[in-house]
Amino acid sequence: MLRLDELDQRIVAWLSADARASFREIGDDIGLSAPAVKRRVDRLLDAGVIERFAAVIDPSALGWDTEAFVELFCEGRTLATRIGTALSRHPEVVGAYTITGDPDALVHIRARDTTHLEATLEQIRGEPFVVRTRSVLVLSRLLERQVRPSTRGA
Repeated sequence: MLRLDELDQRIVAWLSADARASFREIGDDIGLSAPAVKRRVDRLLDAGVIERFAAVIDPSALGWDTEAFVELFCEGRTLATRIGTALSRHPEVVGAYTITGDPDALVHIRARDTTHLEATLEQIRGEPFVVRTRSVLVLSRLLERQVRPSTRGA
């Protein structure tokens, strides 16, 4: 894995805050030329430090106002890849994670409303390896952010 120096960390922090920032704008702030910033960004992309550039869309703008986290309990030793493959077929699933504790996975779902959420849960419960689920609805988001390297001293 590529080791990030202070300049790389500052570039990543810039791009995390504003992926549309120009190389010149970033370079002016951190003391590099635009071509030097571009070379570093290309290296960060090649190394997989930066996975992709994407627009962050407000789900409510699309009408997906209902959000839930669902604990998934599976039979036997269901492989994580099998769980991931099954969940990837549901566009309402925006994240899925293996976790510690009794559940086998934690699933993050966004839906239009509770009827849509219920239908999605029924589809997920219909997977042959799912034994049961336990859900909690999100009432409000208190904090949500991307991981950013610190530009302050540790």
